[in-house]
Amino acid sequence: MRDNSTEGSGAPSQAAEDYWRNLPSNNLTPPQTLTGRFTVLDVWPRVEGGRRPVKAAVGELVMVNCVAFREGHDRLGVDLIASDGHGRSVRSPMVPRDNGTDIWDGNFRPDHEGDWSFSIATYSDILATWRHRAEIKIPAGVDVELELEEGARILARAEVPDRTVLDKAIRGLRNTALTPAGRLAAGLDESLWKMLREHPIRDLESMCGPWPVYADRRRALFGSWYELFPRSEGSSLDPLRSGTFRDAAQRLPVIAEMGFDVVYLPPIHPVGTVNRKGPNNSLTPGPGDPGSPWAIGSADGGHDTVHPDLGTIDDFDAFVASTRELGMEVALDLALQVAPDHPWATSGRPWFTVRADGSIAYAENPPKKYQDIYPMWFDGDPAGLVAEVLRVIHYWMDHGVRIFRVDNPHTKPVRFWDHVLGEIKRTDPDVLFLAEAFTRPPMMRALAEVGFHQSYTYFTWRNEKWELEEYLRELSGPSSAFMRPNFFVNTPDILHSYLQYGGPAAFSIRATLGATMSPTWGVYSGYELFEHVAVRPGSEEYLDSEKYQYRPRDWDKAAAEGKTLAPYLTMLNKIRREHPALQQLRHIVFQQIDSDRMVAFSKRDGDDTIIVVVTLDPFGPREATLHLDMPSLGLDWHDRFVAQDLISGQSFSWSATNFVRLDPHLSCAHIMSIRPGVV
Repeated sequence: MRDNSTEGSGAPSQAAEDYWRNLPSNNLTPPQTLTGRFTVLDVWPRVEGGRRPVKAAVGELVMVNCVAFREGHDRLGVDLIASDGHGRSVRSPMVPRDNGTDIWDGNFRPDHEGDWSFSIATYSDILATWRHRAEIKIPAGVDVELELEEGARILARAEVPDRTVLDKAIRGLRNTALTPAGRLAAGLDESLWKMLREHPIRDLESMCGPWPVYADRRRALFGSWYELFPRSEGSSLDPLRSGTFRDAAQRLPVIAEMGFDVVYLPPIHPVGTVNRKGPNNSLTPGPGDPGSPWAIGSADGGHDTVHPDLGTIDDFDAFVASTRELGMEVALDLALQVAPDHPWATSGRPWFTVRADGSIAYAENPPKKYQDIYPMWFDGDPAGLVAEVLRVIHYWMDHGVRIFRVDNPHTKPVRFWDHVLGEIKRTDPDVLFLAEAFTRPPMMRALAEVGFHQSYTYFTWRNEKWELEEYLRELSGPSSAFMRPNFFVNTPDILHSYLQYGGPAAFSIRATLGATMSPTWGVYSGYELFEHVAVRPGSEEYLDSEKYQYRPRDWDKAAAEGKTLAPYLTMLNKIRREHPALQQLRHIVFQQIDSDRMVAFSKRDGDDTIIVVVTLDPFGPREATLHLDMPSLGLDWHDRFVAQDLISGQSFSWSATNFVRLDPHLSCAHIMSIRPGVV
């Protein structure tokens, strides 16, 4: 939520130095390369040279490529072998790109959770070598008898299900009563070669790998998140009164109807009273002001306690049960920081930075100051701190929480997360962690590699066409091996100027981009009401931020007056659930559209193909010509096809070139499902 960086002033303890030095590594042994007869280079995907597993999810198509070649002109065969942790393997041929690069492509789709790996097998493809040679030499009358006999001998080595077809082809190659062309045709019988492609002769087979992959449950890849402050539901500002878990539970059916899968709760723990913040982050709270939920802990308890104003742990359990009954999950905030009156801070534990005057350093990110929060110090008693954090996580797991949104993980040691997340994965691999890390790319990468299943991203700050295209190519390409994005369109911390000044159309545009570009996206409560007023010009903080006060909302009035985006969010989530192409990360292809205020892209998964065209201008109509890369859609350049707009329900007859006009006040986007044919 807030970047609680601080410079430690105390020397690390000897116990801490020993702890970090002796902490076991979760690195895997990297696979050997350049083994066997043939050369394989640049295997992708891989993470840290195979020392960490590639991220995958159940049902996700994992695309593999490599460079593979051999000396001379003989043909090379390349296969992809995908294996699960139970010893089951699936082998499929890889396909060379027809551009002279020696790059081969393959894919596999994990069908269950757990450890997977893939290997690349290369072999001398003597069948393809002979066929290529024979199809050139025999029509030219060169070495005819020799080539035909060699073909017969090579075929005799094959092992196919139907020997009848094989033996007939061998006899045909040796039948001197036929012309050379007829003999060759007999040896190239298509039904035989279909079998041979499935049962090739693999001479000098060489292996590269295995390269580790881990398949998480589907929710790690695909989901729609809704952020909700329970204390605002049913709350009042006059008089000041907190909402409860029971109040918040009444909101759950509406969230489920909008198609959201995950209900994310900011910290639900007691809020500190020392240096408590008032409305709009003021230092002078009034009586009854609730303070920031991220200032965790008071005399009422700490990270393993619910705020008494919200109810009891039984009320929380009932909230989780209600969420589950509606087909959703609860994600809980894990914020490793404390208020000055948190039990961890008042018990004298060596988990905080002590300054020269004996005081504990509060959180700072100069010039910002967070006087209501102490950050944790990981070099005093790391073993004790790790044990306590694991205890807290298991406590909430025991109460039905299987997803954690982790606050500011980039201000904690990467090795700490490597150990903690590794321990949870070892016993409960279905528990997921989302990193709220708006920080430098290397840190975001490291957090993803050591176990965070998803990450917040820079999406909220990518609003221009070139920014979106560049960023999505990175996320769906090189970064996809280790990091999964979660495209939140807003957060309690981030109200981008695009939303502040773009009007309702801006909210529709950003929701469309988030929901279709990323398989996981999220909204913070109030987005559907177009909340857009900042605390001051140039700030991304909301006026009367829910981080510091209750924010009651009149949902019924907004719906009655039609001043809500909820129906559009509902439609977006429905489209996402019905179309597997939008549930994938790695398949995005940007299409050419001749306007810098419109963006177009496509996604495919199996037979499902989606084309999305979105205007980026919230103020007025835009029109342009869309030039489609037809092969990327699985079509030939001359094909026409039916494009059904899943927003309006209209169908259009499209081809490689199409005129597009979008008025953001009517519809900001086309989300097109395509099929062959014409309207």
